[in-house]
Amino acid sequence: MPGMHVVYTAGHLAHDVTHETYLGIAVPANEVAERAERIRTTLEADGGFALVAPTEHGLDPILAVHDAGLVRFLESAWTEVRRQEIPRSFLVADTYPVRAMFEGMSAAALGRLREPKAVGGRVGWWGLDSSNPLVPGTYGAALGAVDVALTAADLVLNGGAAAAYGLCRPPGHHAARSMAGGYCFFNNAAIAAHSVASRTGEPVAILDVDVHHGNGTQQIFWRRGDVLYASIHADPAHLYPFFLGYADEVGEGPGKDANFNQPLPAGTGDTVYLEAVDRALDAIAGTSGSVIVVSLGFDTFAQDPIGTLAVTTAAYHEIGRRVAALGRRLVILQEGGYHRPSLGENARAWLRGAEGRPYDPQPAAGFGPTGARTP
Repeated sequence: MPGMHVVYTAGHLAHDVTHETYLGIAVPANEVAERAERIRTTLEADGGFALVAPTEHGLDPILAVHDAGLVRFLESAWTEVRRQEIPRSFLVADTYPVRAMFEGMSAAALGRLREPKAVGGRVGWWGLDSSNPLVPGTYGAALGAVDVALTAADLVLNGGAAAAYGLCRPPGHHAARSMAGGYCFFNNAAIAAHSVASRTGEPVAILDVDVHHGNGTQQIFWRRGDVLYASIHADPAHLYPFFLGYADEVGEGPGKDANFNQPLPAGTGDTVYLEAVDRALDAIAGTSGSVIVVSLGFDTFAQDPIGTLAVTTAAYHEIGRRVAALGRRLVILQEGGYHRPSLGENARAWLRGAEGRPYDPQPAAGFGPTGARTP
């Protein structure tokens, strides 16, 4: 009988990205629709998961976390691309309001900064990087990803599930309150965590196991003590997002000591990574609350094309098992992971671990633990 619910919508296919810009050059995109489809088909073939569609939650949960201006921009951006007759198949910025532009200016002068009218300027105003292409279907897909996340939370809070998995695409943890970036537009995990905290009146923990630091999640909860953010990621001195994710970033004000970063060196494998997981779980165990939101990335995998760590499929099963063993309800939301052949099996292993099912190294969908197709 099917067990854990998997929340999925084909609406993500509208975010049909083919290229991104890396160091000024258009390159084949990493965050593509195939990622979610690989995971979906593998979980369907497993036979132990139940796919469900998301329910619509509207804009209020998004506006509780994000600046209304960011929402307006994402909603209107492609219409503006066409109205301004920009001959592009995707939109990225080439100008950003970086800090050095305003060096020496007074707070009063900075207070007069305004959002540009041209969409090419607006995308820089609301963006972090040039690797986050916006296409005609991006806004609708981003709304769908939020609904996926919130439906997973509903299944846990209202449906009595011990755990639910939201197959979110686009991902979310790089999106800050007033900024999209890093393949992310709305912060699915932050929206879900805020919703859970508001609905339960309890503190919430976010465990982020993507290879990249979730700078957006950290920024959103930086001064909040009701959400513990615990992230395990590659050292930002050498990997995106570069400017946040260091161990001495612990939060401020009511959020002091509610931010726990564990940057890891390149090449970190299963043993050291699992030790970091245990430290994060110890930190979570020291807080009250009954729900963990997991930002689940598989770009920690040894073969990931843009990651620098060396975690294996077998370790994903063990991570899922250890997280579930803490005894809290789990809202598990998909973030990154870009080695497409292995994505489905890595997700399957992690989720089976969280359910207490054994790891079966012979995958149902025909891919081995290294990502190679099996006979």
